[in-house]
Amino acid sequence: MRKLLSLVALVLFATAAVTMARAADEPSRPAASTGLSQVPELSDGFTLLYTQHFPEARATFSEWADVHPAEPFPQAALAASFLFEELYRQGVLTSDFFLNEKRFLKGIEGKPDAERMKQFREALTKARVLAKAKLAQSPKDPEALFALTIAAGMESNANAILEKKQLDALKLIKEANQDAKQLLAQRPDALDANVALGCANYIIGSLGAGTRFMLWFGNIHGDKKLGMVQMQDAADKGHYLKPFAKILLALAARREKQNELAQRLLKELTDEFPTSDLFAAEYAKAMGRPIPADMRAN
Repeated sequence: MRKLLSLVALVLFATAAVTMARAADEPSRPAASTGLSQVPELSDGFTLLYTQHFPEARATFSEWADVHPAEPFPQAALAASFLFEELYRQGVLTSDFFLNEKRFLKGIEGKPDAERMKQFREALTKARVLAKAKLAQSPKDPEALFALTIAAGMESNANAILEKKQLDALKLIKEANQDAKQLLAQRPDALDANVALGCANYIIGSLGAGTRFMLWFGNIHGDKKLGMVQMQDAADKGHYLKPFAKILLALAARREKQNELAQRLLKELTDEFPTSDLFAAEYAKAMGRPIPADMRAN
């Protein structure tokens, strides 16, 4: 089970935001949009996340939440901002982490920032409360499925990679994947869901045969090749999570020695987010180039 630690974790950060591309009839609702341009405020917020401007991203999400107090999505986005920041600060979204077998299997060294994690969990709780209120009115409400998927994914991520509670993280895998599948059944164009499903397949498929056999009895399955196909689908056609799918797929590609794929994806990310030190540093590593001193914080 321990082997699922950081593996499961990354899986479910991605899972965490599974529904961000849901597309409904009301463009003013986040989960209703089919692309970044549908909700400019949210698009701006996630762009700030991907360029490591975390306080500014939170300010953007908070403003949107004030205007839409009944919507669970802005609270989930706030939670994502705290989690993404901690993953960034801990160097999780890097090849140094992915290619280090000990760290990849067992999570970060040390402990996460206590205050950041407290704020993360507070936002997560608010998102769940609002989501359940929607489900009470409509059992298949896509907004609620979206928020609960995000909540399960992000909490599993935090439990496994940051807080080393691998058993707690495992309990959330099926929950997150079930919500993702429900979402895709309603909205096949919600390809951000494939970030979660693809990561889960890749990570579980990367485990040893003995561990996979044990998970099989819990109805948890994995397939590395299928996982990379699903992540590729999200990287090609996703929305809010498209950049996240690209960095995860690029790091997985490096593990699999698919260097051309990793280089292409990282080049696309550096072109799209030229001010991101994270993407620039990972592209340099993939190309075998020296990393500038001001990019070595992680």
